[in-house]
Amino acid sequence: MNPLEISADEFRRLGTRAVDMAAAFLDELNDLPTFPRTSGAETEALFGVPLPSIGKGAAALDDVGEVFRLSRPPGPRFYGYVLGSGEPVAAIADLLASVLNQNLTAWRSAPAAAAIERATVRALAEAIGCKGFQGALCGGGSAANLMGLAMARESRLQANEAGAQAGVVYASEEVHMSIGKAVALLGLGRQNLRLIPVDSHFRMLPEALEHAIEEDRRAGRRAIAIVASAGTVNTGAIDPLGEIAAIARKHALWLHVDGAYGALAALAAPEKFGALAEADSLSLDAHKWLYQPLDCGCVLYRDPATAQKTFAHTGDYARSLSDDPIEGYAFFEESIELSRRFRALKLWLSLRYHGLDAFRRAIADDLRRAKLLAECIAATPELELLSTLQLSAVCFRYVGTEPSEKLNELNRTILRRVIERGRVYISNATLKGRFALRACIVNHRATDADVLEVVTEVLAAAREV
Repeated sequence: MNPLEISADEFRRLGTRAVDMAAAFLDELNDLPTFPRTSGAETEALFGVPLPSIGKGAAALDDVGEVFRLSRPPGPRFYGYVLGSGEPVAAIADLLASVLNQNLTAWRSAPAAAAIERATVRALAEAIGCKGFQGALCGGGSAANLMGLAMARESRLQANEAGAQAGVVYASEEVHMSIGKAVALLGLGRQNLRLIPVDSHFRMLPEALEHAIEEDRRAGRRAIAIVASAGTVNTGAIDPLGEIAAIARKHALWLHVDGAYGALAALAAPEKFGALAEADSLSLDAHKWLYQPLDCGCVLYRDPATAQKTFAHTGDYARSLSDDPIEGYAFFEESIELSRRFRALKLWLSLRYHGLDAFRRAIADDLRRAKLLAECIAATPELELLSTLQLSAVCFRYVGTEPSEKLNELNRTILRRVIERGRVYISNATLKGRFALRACIVNHRATDADVLEVVTEVLAAAREV
């Protein structure tokens, strides 16, 4: 037998053991601490050892229990960052996708997988009100934002052949860090990322955007794109998409919407996202508000010809031999990736198993629970809300009786203690110089009681510190 091959029976035994371990882990999620009680020294001692020259066979799985023990569990009280909770049917699909090992370069390399991804992406676009948009799955919002801005650059300031020129991109002060990375990688330069002031709700000010564009035009600078946020990472703020779209049209600028956090909430609250379909490109993350296991990002775009103009550069060895619109389709002619994993299987299987309505209800529950938490914080004298609630990110701080100049350090200490206590996991943000405790409710396992425990734990931690 090939030294790397195993029998079907052995695969069945290993698979059964792995599924049993996973099922036991899921069964005890409610009782696990929200962050493992460990240290860098412990994880290095356990996992930093040399790999064996002689294989251990089935005993190689013996240490996986330690991996589970020392991992941050996706339990019902995790509200840090913007990270979905990992839907189990999708996890099963990930195993199947790995066994199939399809490389989604094109239809000819993965017929079923290509058809499933294209259909799933179209369905997602339609579900959020962007019918007719096309696109592809990718690693996450950072990759999707990079591709969206690459299309913006090539459509307004061609660079593929002669090289990049300076072009101005506009975004709010609250824009995700991936936008700064994208303009740097695209050769536009971070000095050409103009950050526009926000209002008291942390939304981009359209009048300030208009002023900045006019100012740059008078100075001879070339404006190419606007990035609007459909849910900022700090507070979930949704920029005024309709007004920004009108400004983009007026000045013939590309409009990219960073919807990695919020756009999929349009499934449950479409009234918040009325102008999504006016974007030229859009990023979203199914591993956030469709609860998929990492990774499952997506870039959508209105015009496939612009995507092809931006990304098509095909060697003879990969060129399609078919003119058929389905059989000749190649993802790599509309994307930065050549080798691509079968991400769509988990999303497709998860949506087929539960149905879109189940996801709508889960997202609506997250929005409702975030409102419940915000109301509880507002009713607690020791706590102070630091932003209005627009999606599901609740930013607040402990005030107690401390003088204001000490509150930032006090809340940093409280956050560390909350995480040490292990009952809930929250993160942080800095809003207008104020250190905020931040609970982001993107968790299909959470209950009302779980979410309200954030207040209980912050108050308990404050007493301890």
